[in-house]
Amino acid sequence: MAYRRRAGVLLHPTSLPGPGGIGSLGVDLERFLQFLSLAGFSLWQILPLTPPAAGNSPYSAYSAFAGNPLLIDLPSLADEGDLSVFPPSEPFSAARVDFPAVTRHTEQLLRRAAEGFFAHGHSSHWEEFWHFCDTTSWLHDYALFQALKRHYDGIPWVRWPRELALRESDACARASEALGPEIGNQKYQQWQFQRQWQRVRRHAASHGVAIIGDLPIFVAFDSADVWCNRRLFLLDPSGRPTVVAGVPPDYFSSTGQLWGNPLYDWEAMAQDGYAWWIARIRHQLEQFDLVRIDHFRGFEASWQVPVSAATAAQGSWVSGPGAPFLQAVQAACGRLPFIAEDLGVITPQVEALRDQFALPGMKVLQFAFDSNADNPYLPHNHIPDSVVYTGTHDNDTACGWAATLSPEVRSAAVAYLGTDGTCLADDLIRTALMSVAATAILPMQDLLGLSSDARMNLPGTAMGNWGWRMQSGLLTTERADGLRVLLQRYGRCDGGGR
Repeated sequence: MAYRRRAGVLLHPTSLPGPGGIGSLGVDLERFLQFLSLAGFSLWQILPLTPPAAGNSPYSAYSAFAGNPLLIDLPSLADEGDLSVFPPSEPFSAARVDFPAVTRHTEQLLRRAAEGFFAHGHSSHWEEFWHFCDTTSWLHDYALFQALKRHYDGIPWVRWPRELALRESDACARASEALGPEIGNQKYQQWQFQRQWQRVRRHAASHGVAIIGDLPIFVAFDSADVWCNRRLFLLDPSGRPTVVAGVPPDYFSSTGQLWGNPLYDWEAMAQDGYAWWIARIRHQLEQFDLVRIDHFRGFEASWQVPVSAATAAQGSWVSGPGAPFLQAVQAACGRLPFIAEDLGVITPQVEALRDQFALPGMKVLQFAFDSNADNPYLPHNHIPDSVVYTGTHDNDTACGWAATLSPEVRSAAVAYLGTDGTCLADDLIRTALMSVAATAILPMQDLLGLSSDARMNLPGTAMGNWGWRMQSGLLTTERADGLRVLLQRYGRCDGGGR
């Protein structure tokens, strides 16, 4: 990353306003991108776009390659003739995503759209669809996985009949034939998602906005990735994990975080030159301009917890693939336009790996004021080759953070920032923009001055996360003009404007 000063906004598409109970890749996203341009922002950061599994988390997905069908813009399908009508048939909440209701509603309409598409095979997009099917290597396995999940009422793949759980070729061939209509539906959804996302990319580029994606280092156990690649993970002969991922006790949890993801068998991956990982990163680079690597330290060492452990505190650090892995990726993909999420327990070895490949790390201001002058998140310790945030999707909003500070931390923050503490949230925004870090990313909740009710995720909790939605009508030209003044003041304004 060049040291050109710039700024961006963190907002996941599900949080956009609009019909259907969830943000989508439609007109409200186009308005948001126009707002970014007017305000002088040149970056948009999102969370993973993959189809969420456990707890609706985008960090626990049914596939590391597929897109989330809930984001598909349904009115566009109606405009193309695949849906005859698009009535919002349920009274959705405008404030939060009701995932069960939205999933029922959207899946029903997507299935109807797929049936409409296949019913009129003369569609002008027919050849485009089949080209997508023929050239997308992961598509059939994912579609079969989802069809089998639906057929077996959502139970994990490890509990399917043994011949299917172990992917015996004859059993999979029979299932592919028997479940043909549902497989077609899944392929149609992925085709529509990918073409709509590429439309978003073109729209962003036309406004001078680059998109930062998010790549979780681990994948979900109940996913097409593990089902199709059991030899690449630390599993027992029946296919169940022997150890799972997490992090030790930290800022967010006194017992650590037990994520439950299976761990990679890095030795097995090295034998074929990390082919699965290279395919995954190539896919990311086709979708995004930059990629944040979530839990980057896992490439140096990961916290492995015995599958029988009650909490993550019983785990231990185990070495990862290190520099040979990143060298293989670089040789295959060229320059690595990554941001290394280097939060938490970071060792000199992790820092050396990050710096060897010139990857910018992260500076989170909410972590800056609870220790001493050596705290790496304090602005005087920032470096140009880094990305500064007021907070991330795992933090409280800046207003919520300020409201819950201990008297000691509040006093330290007020003294350091040189303000009266009337609005620490605004102080954090201004401080992030002032930082020498080349890139500053601001969560939309902080720009809107929202309380803890707008928090995206509370680590260590399984339910109630990821549902915040922005109210319509907030992205006014007046707000854009005010932000543009701030960005200009601190040398981060980029193009756009009126």
